[in-house]
Amino acid sequence: MHIAFAASECVPYSKTGGLADVVGALPRALAALGHQVSVYLPKYRQTKLIDPQTVIRSVTIPFDDKHRFCSILSGGYQSGVRFYFVDYPPYFDRDTLYTTTAGDFIDNAERFTLFSRAVIEASKILGVPHLFHCHDWQTALIPVLLKSLYKEDPAFRDVNTVLTIHNIGYQGLFSSEILPLLMLPWDLFTMDKLEFYGQVNFLKGGLADADFVTTVSKKYSQEIQTAEYGFGLDGLLRGRSATVTGILNGVDYDEWSPQTDGYVVSRYKSEDLSGKAKCKQDLLKEFGFKDANTTLPVIGIVSRFAGQKGFDLIAQVMDRLAREEMILVVLGSGEKLYEDMFARMAKQFPGKVALKIAYDNKIAHKIEAGADMFLMPSRYEPCGLNQIFSLKYGTVPIVRATGGLDDTIEPWDARTASGTGFKFTEYTGEALLAAIKSALAAFRDPTSWQKLMKNGMAKDFSWNTAAKEYVKVYEKARKVRTTDSVASSGTSAGSIAVPVVSKTTI
Repeated sequence: MHIAFAASECVPYSKTGGLADVVGALPRALAALGHQVSVYLPKYRQTKLIDPQTVIRSVTIPFDDKHRFCSILSGGYQSGVRFYFVDYPPYFDRDTLYTTTAGDFIDNAERFTLFSRAVIEASKILGVPHLFHCHDWQTALIPVLLKSLYKEDPAFRDVNTVLTIHNIGYQGLFSSEILPLLMLPWDLFTMDKLEFYGQVNFLKGGLADADFVTTVSKKYSQEIQTAEYGFGLDGLLRGRSATVTGILNGVDYDEWSPQTDGYVVSRYKSEDLSGKAKCKQDLLKEFGFKDANTTLPVIGIVSRFAGQKGFDLIAQVMDRLAREEMILVVLGSGEKLYEDMFARMAKQFPGKVALKIAYDNKIAHKIEAGADMFLMPSRYEPCGLNQIFSLKYGTVPIVRATGGLDDTIEPWDARTASGTGFKFTEYTGEALLAAIKSALAAFRDPTSWQKLMKNGMAKDFSWNTAAKEYVKVYEKARKVRTTDSVASSGTSAGSIAVPVVSKTTI
């Protein structure tokens, strides 16, 4: 099967969050299973390409005021995956991907409409796939376009779409006045398409028109069909629940493993954990603890600073948490409210809390390797990757039982020596503090703590399993479109022609 990924970010080319990790790893896993995979990405200022080749010199994208003309660059093959980049500097040659300090770019609707249409047009020349796998609101227009403006295009008659929700809290909401500029017909502005309380909602349109919808964990696929977590789209998702499925994200153990990590001061493995103590010393030094007691447990946080991450719970209990024998190290950036909050904590409790406001991959690795525990008290968490990284590093997760956090962490039971971490359910500071205290108490028993560490290190969340689950979804989507094609043409199943995938290059 030929699968074309369309996404707004992908490691190592661009990244703001977990979406980039998924798009960087899943295509490789699918290629390893024998599938043909292409990945389409915007070419941002931060995108670094080695000897890029222009494969399509000009793609015309119509807008109401004037046409835009973009190019398609080839990034070559990486691990069996072909990468293409939509190059339009007026939209993508910027310091950041989506926002400024003042908020979202005001032309985000135009930017990602151009990207989505460029992907569709480029595929006509570079190879029409059997299926487009789209990700989040930035590419959710692709299913909409294929079922509207491109409905009569014979090139896409047998092409299916799958849309993955990485975080339903981000939907691509814009004024309805944007439709004429994007040259989208007004008949798309209805309750069953793009209209959402008087605005245009890109994600809603994609969820309505994609053949199948996936989310990044089983629990999250259930949560977003409730009013509490659905952000207004729960009714739509419940209405098509038969085509909504949750597939837990995998992780790339080539990058995230204490046995091979190039960022840490000492590598280690489950059979010999001595290197972790050296990583802990290095981590404390990195955060400015010169004379810290290395026998104290270190709790790590690596996160985007946002309301969903549950940091308000930490604020509720920090005075009492600071009385415990522990050290908290925090790495992240984002909303000023939380940057200021952690800065105040670091100033108020200088021997207990240390903060680095940054996105720094090297320090993130140092925290995973050097911390004893990893804290993720999220209000909601579609999947989460850091808790999975932590397991492999023997860094015990403390998480709220939501989304992928609930799916991946098993509660520690000292009596049976089973489990991989600590969970709390109620979204309260008291519940968080109780979970942390349970972890700190367990830490005081070195024998059982080492068993707990090794339980986590033995877990396997590699992409191989997830990739096979995605293939099952792709196959279901293909059957849906094949059935529709048979019904509309009046032919029998035995007479269906196999779609021809163009391999033409320029």
